[in-house]
Amino acid sequence: MEAWDEVRTALHVARLGTVSGAAEVLGVHHATVIRHVDALEGRLGTKLFQRHARGYTPTEAGLDLLQVAAATEDQFTQLVGRIRGRGADVSGELIVTSLPFMAGRLVPVLAQFMEAHPDIRLRFLTDQRLFKLEYGEAHVAIRAGAKPDQPDNVVQVFTHEEMAPYASRGYVARHGLLEEGKWDGHRFVGTDDANNRAPFAQWMNATIPAEQVVYRASHDRVMGDGIRAGAGIGFLPVLDAVREPDLIQMLPPRETWSSRLWLVTHVDLHRTAKVQTLVDFLKAQAREWGRAGG
Repeated sequence: MEAWDEVRTALHVARLGTVSGAAEVLGVHHATVIRHVDALEGRLGTKLFQRHARGYTPTEAGLDLLQVAAATEDQFTQLVGRIRGRGADVSGELIVTSLPFMAGRLVPVLAQFMEAHPDIRLRFLTDQRLFKLEYGEAHVAIRAGAKPDQPDNVVQVFTHEEMAPYASRGYVARHGLLEEGKWDGHRFVGTDDANNRAPFAQWMNATIPAEQVVYRASHDRVMGDGIRAGAGIGFLPVLDAVREPDLIQMLPPRETWSSRLWLVTHVDLHRTAKVQTLVDFLKAQAREWGRAGG
């Protein structure tokens, strides 16, 4: 148990970045936090943190240990809840990860969830990379494309994301509407990642001459900003774009541009109250999106 206390202390230092922050959350003196971290590093024979003036930053070894520790803490908390008869509590830290393009739609939903469950502390991570649920990097992941096939994950259908090319009214006034196959005279907004696996990005790379993709961005939301600013024609989720009167759909959506979205959880945490409650909440919201889009 002493070793777990040290690991748990290190986990809070990594999350908060400072000894004082970890001490406050754990309800111990800051000297105890330092002693636990030093003892753990001595036990493992490696540095888990880089110390600097602003606080503590995990080393590579520290990140490896702390990913496992986060998952273990969740499982331990769930076990304690069952033993004490409090397994139905929706509380504690909840980590959600999604592709960046979903952020504008998901943030209000997550805020509603937090309002309904005030004991939840939420972390929302947006990135193109796949977060490892088995290492505690996330509790709930929203993923696009082919159905995830990792054996220890529980995968459920979330929603179907229709995509179509849009441009601002200002762009259309200057360059006109787009006709299928007549790309000359038009300017396009695309991704800066040549390996982007999104169906619409692959279509654009294969179809639109590279010299006509005049604005590229590494982030979906920045691509959207370019479209709205009139830099060119680019792809947006239909469900979001139809709510913006300044955007004009340049071609109708196609199945080959669209993606299936999945809710992914790890089997060890799938039945925890906080994960199940959030998954049910998200699925109900997706049904509302479907009715609005239909």
